[in-house]
Amino acid sequence: MTSGKEGKLILRFALPMLLGNVFHQLYNIVDSVIVGNYIGKEALAAVGASFPVIFVFFSLVLGITSGSTVVISQYFGAGENDKVKRTIDTLFIFLFFASIAVSILGIIFSREIFLLLRLPQEVIPMAEQYLKIFFGGVIAFFGFMGISASLRGLGDSMTPLYFLIISTVFNIGFDLLFVLVFEWGIAGVAYASIVAQGGAFLTAVIYLNRTHQIVRLSLFNLKFDRSLFRKSLRIGLPTGVQQTVIAAGMMALVWIVNDFGTNVIAAYSVAARINSLATLPAMNFASALATFVGQNLGAKREYRVRTGFIATLKMSSLVSITVTMVVLVFGDFIMSLFTNDPQVIEIGREYLTIVGSFYLLFSAMFSTSGVLRGAGATLVPMITTIFSLWVFRIPGAYLLSQRYGEIGIWWAIPIGWFMGLVMSYAYYLTGRWKNKVVVG
Repeated sequence: MTSGKEGKLILRFALPMLLGNVFHQLYNIVDSVIVGNYIGKEALAAVGASFPVIFVFFSLVLGITSGSTVVISQYFGAGENDKVKRTIDTLFIFLFFASIAVSILGIIFSREIFLLLRLPQEVIPMAEQYLKIFFGGVIAFFGFMGISASLRGLGDSMTPLYFLIISTVFNIGFDLLFVLVFEWGIAGVAYASIVAQGGAFLTAVIYLNRTHQIVRLSLFNLKFDRSLFRKSLRIGLPTGVQQTVIAAGMMALVWIVNDFGTNVIAAYSVAARINSLATLPAMNFASALATFVGQNLGAKREYRVRTGFIATLKMSSLVSITVTMVVLVFGDFIMSLFTNDPQVIEIGREYLTIVGSFYLLFSAMFSTSGVLRGAGATLVPMITTIFSLWVFRIPGAYLLSQRYGEIGIWWAIPIGWFMGLVMSYAYYLTGRWKNKVVVG
């Protein structure tokens, strides 16, 4: 990514990641469609309430993994392949032990977390069952996460896509088998995710060990490099803390949402899934930009960064406007795919109308943060996230909901995005992020 037309390179790199994440969200969405139509809105609320909890447990690990991606991309750009390989080894050793810790903590504290979130009593048993099964298979999710992060750092976003497509197809198939044929209920949805993700990870390991020159995994030959891990930690920990803050914010929003009953919880569960899919283009453009920035700064080609940033803003904005129009026009229809309950559909449509009108803000905020993360200046996005979420979004959601009901919660979301954009772009203009590169 250090030579050639910047916009084309970023687009070419972003599209496979976007397709991969669309497939990833697709099987989450299929989960919700099957749960909502064949198990019921209580189960739909249970699955929806589980995901902020999963995000909390995953977020710190995701952040540190993203730090490794930056280190890999910068050393790869500098041509230091030995350090690239050692960084990948170190990442997988970390992910192995992290998966054990997350599994144990998640299984032990799942019920207490749902009680803390004030989840309705009729929803808690299903939510607890789903979450415990899911946490039992965390190692499969973390393993695939490591494969994808390593390959992205090398500029390869196509290979993870192929395996994710396979995983998605099998996940949908197992969903239908376990829920409709075996009648395992919400447990079947959790088992389907674990089996599909585990299969994708093992297949990817076998394939890469036979074909790839750099990404090769052997259980007995992995070596942990403390120095490289510290670099990954220095870059990734702020992002991990940021993601943890976001996840905690999601749980705080769920805490506020849960006060309005099962219909609002179910509607929020569906609308939030749709919102996650709608914001994927902006997030993947930003991720591609981060790799682009990392490789070019590592190769001492700083002059390409601004051009890449502007190109990303243009592409991301165009896609965000298009997605906004789709969500505004077809909001009712999209909600009806998940449930036939008219109250749930109406509440979800309100969410999509309000939040979907501001996707342009979201895309600009993420693109700006992508430049900072690619340079290694991950502390600033962390700080801006904390302020935008906990000073504006969460207090705003609580105060507005007291006066306007659940609609007030929805309006607080774009308010937080706007504040995050203002703070991130203000730091970008200072140019201080250019001094955070790890190479050299």
